[in-house]
Amino acid sequence: MALTNGQAWAVLVVAGVFEIVWALGLKYSDGFSKWLPSIVVVVAAAASFWLLALAMRVLPAGTAYAVWTGIGAAGTALLGVALLGEPATAVRFGCIALIVAGVLGLKFAGAQ
Repeated sequence: MALTNGQAWAVLVVAGVFEIVWALGLKYSDGFSKWLPSIVVVVAAAASFWLLALAMRVLPAGTAYAVWTGIGAAGTALLGVALLGEPATAVRFGCIALIVAGVLGLKFAGAQ
């Protein structure tokens, strides 16, 4: 399947969303002791890796990987606050903003 540059970026964003799903699923799986969240983790991780690999056919590997992990890190941190009661501090949100700035910087700084 040949992707355009724009399609590759869209696929990469979806891969990042699946990364958020499997990362949060790890918390809910309770060390893989709960079946349904454990299945969600495995399926979401497989989808995330497959979509990342697909996007890397078009996008530079370093950029794609950094954006993918940035989406996962920022999204998981935000949902940790919203769903898991993790601290909602200014420092935490500032650091998340730095991750987002880095991801956007990689996207717009000439990386295809």
